[in-house]
Amino acid sequence: MKNNHLKFLRYAIKKAEAGIKLGQTPFGACIVKDGRILACAHNQVWKNTDITAHAEIMAIRAATRKLKKIDLSGCVIYSTCEPCPMCFAACHWARIKEIVYGAKIKDARQFGFNELAISNFKLKKITQSKIKITPGVLAKENIALFKFWQAQDSCRVY
Repeated sequence: MKNNHLKFLRYAIKKAEAGIKLGQTPFGACIVKDGRILACAHNQVWKNTDITAHAEIMAIRAATRKLKKIDLSGCVIYSTCEPCPMCFAACHWARIKEIVYGAKIKDARQFGFNELAISNFKLKKITQSKIKITPGVLAKENIALFKFWQAQDSCRVY
């Protein structure tokens, strides 16, 4: 496993922890190009009253603004949890080359999130997307985010 995967996924984990402390949910994402972080974001669904304000979407929005273009070719997104179908589609449309994630959609479902039970691998197959998928990186640390979130008085699912 690439050391960079560990390094950058830890940035996403830290961002998710910061979001949890602000009353958000346990999801973080970091977008990297050529070893340089373009954007890191946490989920902001509750803050923005926006069901689409997932960490991956927030990171994509920030990265495209930073680059002043919608094409994120050559970028890798590091996500604390396997992207939902909406986020997977956004990664595809942005031409992100690789998704690296820790926890699985089924883990989010076990903590009460209303996730669609369709894996990124299945989405890749049925859509013929060229995105590379690297699952299970720092899985235990990413699942621990759900437990940390669950211990907060402000925890609530969507």
